[in-house]
Amino acid sequence: MFKNLARALRRPALPRIVAQLLLPASLLVLAPAPPAVAQPAPLKVGFVYVTPIGSAGWTYQHELGRQALQRTLGPKVQTTVVESVAEGADAERVMRDLAAQGHQLVFATSFGYLDPALRVAADHPAVRFEHAGGYKRAANLATYNARFYEGRWLAGYLAGRSSRTGVAGFVAGFPVPEVVQGINAFTLGMRAANPQATVRVVWLNTWFDPPKEREAALSLVNAGADVLTNHSGSPAVPQLAEEKGVRLVAYQSDMRAFAPKAQLAAITADWSGYYLRRTQAVLQGQWQSTATWGGLRDGMVALSAVDPALPALVRSAVAERQQALVAGRSTPFDGPLKDQAGRVRHASGPLPDEAIASMDWFVEGVVGSVPGR
Repeated sequence: MFKNLARALRRPALPRIVAQLLLPASLLVLAPAPPAVAQPAPLKVGFVYVTPIGSAGWTYQHELGRQALQRTLGPKVQTTVVESVAEGADAERVMRDLAAQGHQLVFATSFGYLDPALRVAADHPAVRFEHAGGYKRAANLATYNARFYEGRWLAGYLAGRSSRTGVAGFVAGFPVPEVVQGINAFTLGMRAANPQATVRVVWLNTWFDPPKEREAALSLVNAGADVLTNHSGSPAVPQLAEEKGVRLVAYQSDMRAFAPKAQLAAITADWSGYYLRRTQAVLQGQWQSTATWGGLRDGMVALSAVDPALPALVRSAVAERQQALVAGRSTPFDGPLKDQAGRVRHASGPLPDEAIASMDWFVEGVVGSVPGR
């Protein structure tokens, strides 16, 4: 047998694999297995929310963005959520904990988180922080926001075309520039449709308090408002609009689940694209501290879920004005702009971003005041 085997092994045409099969197992020499390739550890990304996630509203939209990020990047990222975090000391404690736990990217999603985030960023220079709505940055802290006022102007125009009383009610959280922008843009849009329209404002001094939001909305309906909108965190205003038979322009989320008859449309935010881009920048070592302010054109804001029962003429008029905003042919804050006292605050052309970002005064047509002014 072994003579035949030796003769066979000397034949050049015999494939090596056949020769190996003919050898006794004791004579086989196995090649070592290639070393396992170590998979990189996932990037740990933290999200800090000011309210419960719920099923609609500000925090819910950020949560949708986080979920889209996790689905898209899969095992490359590990995301963590901390919800119902109060602005101030609690926010700072939570962000420090996330940094200590190895999170390399943290999204702080409420306006009042800015100063806590700056302090934590200073103590953790290797961690990247992203703050929603902020106006101060650091080498490792970027800011991002959406031009909600673009959607607000369109919503106001729709309200002006739909209101019978010419009075709208606005339930507002805190008097920060973003909220003031929204009130002014909504009022200007409404008065573009009805020059005599007015917008009544009730301040909450909180972002999330369903009973207080409901009470504010009820007071506005009792004051003659037949269209409601809000800058607050719960579905309380939509629910009150549905109950009282007035119309609603929802904010942040489509609220048809809570106000199926009342809702005219919804101003919605989509953070998914931004969260994906910024996380990929960290993974690729290309992250930089930037200030992002996206709008209708960028897909960060939309006037969505427009009531299909509205007259076709109204829907087409809104669509035309939206196209003009996206194309840059007009802006919500084109001059002349007058304040409540009738003084010209901006004579002509688009209001500069710097002036919009620091807005602390109301335009003509707003009934109410900016606290502290």
